[in-house]
Amino acid sequence: MAEPPSKSRKTDPLIALAVVFFLLAVAFAAAPLVNAGPETLAGSLLLFGLAGVCCLGLLVLRGPAETPAETEAGAEAFLSALDEPAAVAAPDGRLLTTNPAWREAMGKAPRLPKSGAAASSLFGALASARRGDLGRATLKAGGQEREALVSPIGPRRFLVRLTGRGSGPLALPSSAMEVLNAVAGAKAPPPKVLDAFAAASPFGAALLEGDDPFEARIIEANPALAAVAHGGQAGQVFGDLIEPNSRVEAALRLADGRAGHAPIEVRLAHDPARIAHLYLSQSSGRWVAYLVDVSEQKQVELQLSQSQKMQAIGQLAGGVAHDFNNLLTAILMQLDVLATRHPVGDPSYEGLNEIKQTSMRAADLVRKLLAFSRKQTVQREILDVGEMISESEVLLRRLLHEDIKLATDYGRNLPHVRADRGQLDTAVMNLVVNARDAIRSHGGGVIRIRTARVSQEEARGLGYPSAVGDQAMIEVSDDGPGIPPEVMDKIFDPFFTTKPVGEGTGLGLATVYGIVKQSDGWIAVASKPGEGAAFRIFLPVHVPTAAEPVPVAPAAAPKRPAARDLSGAGRILFVEDEDAVRGVAAKLLRARGYEVIEAASGEEALEIAEEHAGQIDLMISDVVMPGMQGPDLLKQARQYLGSAPVMFISGYAESEFSDLLEGERNVSFLPKPIDIKTLAERVKQELQKAA
Repeated sequence: MAEPPSKSRKTDPLIALAVVFFLLAVAFAAAPLVNAGPETLAGSLLLFGLAGVCCLGLLVLRGPAETPAETEAGAEAFLSALDEPAAVAAPDGRLLTTNPAWREAMGKAPRLPKSGAAASSLFGALASARRGDLGRATLKAGGQEREALVSPIGPRRFLVRLTGRGSGPLALPSSAMEVLNAVAGAKAPPPKVLDAFAAASPFGAALLEGDDPFEARIIEANPALAAVAHGGQAGQVFGDLIEPNSRVEAALRLADGRAGHAPIEVRLAHDPARIAHLYLSQSSGRWVAYLVDVSEQKQVELQLSQSQKMQAIGQLAGGVAHDFNNLLTAILMQLDVLATRHPVGDPSYEGLNEIKQTSMRAADLVRKLLAFSRKQTVQREILDVGEMISESEVLLRRLLHEDIKLATDYGRNLPHVRADRGQLDTAVMNLVVNARDAIRSHGGGVIRIRTARVSQEEARGLGYPSAVGDQAMIEVSDDGPGIPPEVMDKIFDPFFTTKPVGEGTGLGLATVYGIVKQSDGWIAVASKPGEGAAFRIFLPVHVPTAAEPVPVAPAAAPKRPAARDLSGAGRILFVEDEDAVRGVAAKLLRARGYEVIEAASGEEALEIAEEHAGQIDLMISDVVMPGMQGPDLLKQARQYLGSAPVMFISGYAESEFSDLLEGERNVSFLPKPIDIKTLAERVKQELQKAA
């Protein structure tokens, strides 16, 4: 029990001091009256007034003495009825009354903590209680942190209760506990209407009546359901909004419990191409269904999946083409050796010539694979797309039959682009050939080539969703049968074709795709069955710098004159991991007077370069090799090579490693496959330049 409150009021030092100063003030005011004498009427009135003020001031300063004691006595009785630690505190943290549980947990401290983390949390809790809210603080009792709830119980009085670990539950009568348990275990009543959130949500929501949600009828639906599923009238069967096959699959997932809290993916009945996520929540024979249209999200996912697949196929194609190039290089060089032994008129000449022609066809196939994988060697130049199509038009007409018409449309203000002319010519030619084959079975038609400058918004509307700035567009369209929807996502796959066996390799569109991507462009397809197809190539507009004026008419670079005498002298370090290529090339170069030192790896070449420091006139190296790559070899061997020229040979594009050669000089590139004549010409030219 708490100690009984004292019957006599304790004297507050501040109040006593105030009384002393008040009496002094009255005495000083009465001093003139005493000196003058109280015989006058004014003096008597002043004296009576000062006496009244003195009595009234003492009464105010004394205040009621018994009320706080009564209040604290009532609070003590209230706290004694609580089993949990509790206390009544003043706004400054003084404890006015505590119960036994509080004193056992917190001791006999006269006030709440004034310092530490507990003090700051108590300050906030008391501030909340002053506003009439429930304040929460953390106090340490018996070495454990416990939560304290602070609530106002009267003027400048606050109830502080300790809860949390260590405090027993609030004692309630058994009848009250039974009521609480019954309420906690009761199920929520079934919903009668959609809640405000569902009714105003931007996705479809419906309240259904029935045990099976797909057979249940709609009681109420929000307006968004009509926009998503083109339905939702009261009384309509909810399952009718879902495509039949998709509905059966969704019902099986729901029956097996595979859905859980995850959405069920369904297709909508009004348009099976539209995909939605279905969320279901059941309550006493009624369902709340949410339908979210995710068609655009699924389209983005499919595009990302297609892009990743094309990237993986491109890496595979590039790797195959690289290895195949090495084999073709060895074959072509061996054919050069045999050609010297079997000239024209020899019985074996025709057979060797057939082998060489077949090898060249294989080399062309490799170039297409490299174009698809975006690793083809490119020589970029500034082109006017209109002039490029105009110059190619004569050749394109020769590819068409008499029953197929070619129409061209050149837009105004055509921009310049920076790309490889040969690659773009190949891309347009492949699209024209593809259109020709598509409309050939219909007895003829029209192929249209359109060039134009399009703005960023126009490009996005025509199928380039991530366009930035103006674009140069080349569109090749036809009025043929169109592209079936089921093959639309496969048309750029290598070796995919709808033509009969023997009539196509399936690399035409794959090559176009690789060329456009390597030119930093985008290709889009628009087609509907029976309405033809349109392929649109978008290329970024080239903006010349001040030091790079736009050419009036781009001229072809002059061809380097071929060296007539292919013999020469000099020491060559030949680095190639493919034995067939290295052995034949070294043998043929030695036959033309060169001294050739062979190395099968970058590490071996580095040792040879160090051994022959300053004595090597030319280094020929493959780019991609096991272990040390060609560019890494050059950086480490340059100290031994001095200013000697270096020539890289590879089936990959020069752009694949050009950034690794930044700062290097006297470096050239020769793409595979190569023959001995081309190799000998380039070797002699590089040595002559270095002389």
